Amino acid sequence: MTAAETTDQPGSVHNIPLGMMWGAGAGALWGLIMLAPELVRAFTPLQLSTGRYLAYGVIAAVLAAPRWRRLVSGLDRHDWFALFWLSLLGNTLYYILLSMAVRTGGIALTSLVMGFLPVVVTIVGSRDRGAVSLAALAPSLLLCAGGAICIGWQAVASPGATGQSVTGLVFAVMALASWTSYTVGNSRCLMRLSDISVDDWNLLTGLMTGAQAVLLVPAAFLIHGSHHDPGEWEWFALVAITLAITASIFGNAFWNRMSRLVPLTMTGQMILFETLFALIYGCLWEDRWPRPLEMAAFVLIVLSVLTCVSVHHRRVSGRRNTSESLAENGV
Repeated sequence: MTAAETTDQPGSVHNIPLGMMWGAGAGALWGLIMLAPELVRAFTPLQLSTGRYLAYGVIAAVLAAPRWRRLVSGLDRHDWFALFWLSLLGNTLYYILLSMAVRTGGIALTSLVMGFLPVVVTIVGSRDRGAVSLAALAPSLLLCAGGAICIGWQAVASPGATGQSVTGLVFAVMALASWTSYTVGNSRCLMRLSDISVDDWNLLTGLMTGAQAVLLVPAAFLIHGSHHDPGEWEWFALVAITLAITASIFGNAFWNRMSRLVPLTMTGQMILFETLFALIYGCLWEDRWPRPLEMAAFVLIVLSVLTCVSVHHRRVSGRRNTSESLAENGV
């Protein structure tokens, strides 16, 4: 076990640098999901979410079919129940809310609101046995809260604020609540189900999400479906399949690997990589530089992550020094 590794709970081995690498990879891929609603504005958020997760479910089914029996042999009804809620909160419902936030509030606003996730997850994770205390994390939480205030000010009180900005902020906050529930629940499931690989868990999540998407097809495409020409449908299918492969298959796999390598109090901080890449993608799409409040929010959020990482590294180093001291004294 290296200086960057520790165990806070049974079945977990923490490797913070490697976990951060996986978190950055997930963020780079997940940042793309903020662009998708702008790429297919002719389609509704429900249609985009349904199309993306239908593709995710099909890909997961193909990959899971050869080893289906082994894949489900260790699962009980409680695990399937967890998969249902995690798929709903972290995929289906979350992406509908996120798409609506992007449509009304814009990419930058939505991505920065999602950067507030670490505050909520850190507060929840601080109650875990052996977790870093809230007192030690206070500077990180205050910095992240400062970033959230900048975001809220831009959406509500800045000169450029509009009714749509406020609506987008509301949808973004709802998406944040949904994703927070998923982040906490998914991390705890991965710690508990140590015999299931992160790739298998991702495939099972894809199968459950695909099943939910099938149930949404009538509402998305039949009851309130709009008319589109063949070219629009081809572009929509390309975007949906691309999202399924990059964000759902690879992005989720990277995130699950990260979730097993860092403490829960640090898991939420890793979502800020998505904030970084989504903000970059959004500004490139809109062909502009970040606004002053956006830059201030991003700087505060990044400082929050660095502060959180520093706290965890000091904790790991302290444990290592204590272990070495005990070993030298023959304890």
